[in-house]
Amino acid sequence: MKVMLLAAGRGQRMMPLTANQPKPLLKVAGKPLLQHHIEKLRDAGLTELVINHCYLGEQIEAYFGDGQDFGVSIEYSPETIALETAGGLKNAIDKLGKRAFAVVNGDVWSDYPFEKLTNSPHIEALETNKSLAHLILVNNPPQNLSGDFGLKNSQILNNADKKFTYSGIGLYSPSLIETCETGVPTPLAPLLRAAADKNLITGELYPGKWTDVGTPERLNELNSSLQ
Repeated sequence: MKVMLLAAGRGQRMMPLTANQPKPLLKVAGKPLLQHHIEKLRDAGLTELVINHCYLGEQIEAYFGDGQDFGVSIEYSPETIALETAGGLKNAIDKLGKRAFAVVNGDVWSDYPFEKLTNSPHIEALETNKSLAHLILVNNPPQNLSGDFGLKNSQILNNADKKFTYSGIGLYSPSLIETCETGVPTPLAPLLRAAADKNLITGELYPGKWTDVGTPERLNELNSSLQ
């Protein structure tokens, strides 16, 4: 299974830390945030990676290269303008292929065991278009108390009782983005909500450690917790 690592964000809320480097290269416990993902994916046997980038993306390529030094194989999907999440996936679809693939946001940190992605019972449904995505959810953090989705019996619900937040980790069918126009910025959330309304999105709650590293304060809190 291939994995798309999303690393094209501007990191505006992280200023001034991102004035001269992209957010995925900010240090967590002594090494870049993106490196934590890459090493955990490698250890889970997920070694075919695609990384998109836009803002200062040449630094990401310079640091990770082709991935050999980290025990993985990396292809890059550069964007001349930030294409948002669904647009970024569409831009990289030739590299991701026609089978189900995993997606991991480059600006979150979690101890989620990526082995669960490779062994997911939902992969077959994704590859037969019985489902379009399987999302890993977390309990709503303080910065997103209104939540993203509901969840009942592994079914993602797009209702008023949004107790859970999308973690930025998931499994996807290429069919979810097949109607997106290549090169056009396209957000992911509307596609997920439309699919959820058709009962085509499954999910699971992860109760472990997870942080959306979206502000300097949360980055400092994460570093303090990992000391």
